[in-house]
Amino acid sequence: MSELMKKRLANLLSVKSISTIALTAGFLYGFIVGKISGQEFMTIFSVVIAFYFGTQSQKGQDAIDAKGE
Repeated sequence: MSELMKKRLANLLSVKSISTIALTAGFLYGFIVGKISGQEFMTIFSVVIAFYFGTQSQKGQDAIDAKGE
């Protein structure tokens, strides 16, 4: 297994990633069993995914900024 794959797998097992996956699974289950409407699911899912990718993007930008200094 390449080092890049090991690093990505380690990042996937971070608390933030596990929380995002668990929330997504929970809301998906609620949608499937009819406890959450489609509109509610899309709103919640969009917020969770936007937060996750927003923080990942910011972390990358911070690394780039630190490298340039």
